[in-house]
Amino acid sequence: MERVLGIGGYFLRAADPVALGAWYRDFLGLDADENGLWRQETGVTVFAAFEAETDYFGSRAQRTMLNFRVRDLDAMLAQLRARGADVAEETQTMEGVGRFGWVTDPEGNRIELWQPS
Repeated sequence: MERVLGIGGYFLRAADPVALGAWYRDFLGLDADENGLWRQETGVTVFAAFEAETDYFGSRAQRTMLNFRVRDLDAMLAQLRARGADVAEETQTMEGVGRFGWVTDPEGNRIELWQPS
């Protein structure tokens, strides 16, 4: 059986794609090239389905949530707050998994930030 090899891309609709792309670059350091190609650091990726009624993604209208691995969650959240990003106050720790925090991009998409254990 053929199998997928990994995440090949993440695509989202935007009212202003150029501005949203710049936000991801300027606020999160996602340095994709002009074609959207981004060379990630090696690490694990989680693929999980949630109950349809979950509030975990923020708005019920948001059907998926992007999760980025980070080296230092506290430093990333502080950096985002200093730049005026919409950062959730709470963080969460899952024993053996790591720590989580959340930011919402300018178009209302909730993003999870994960510092693996």
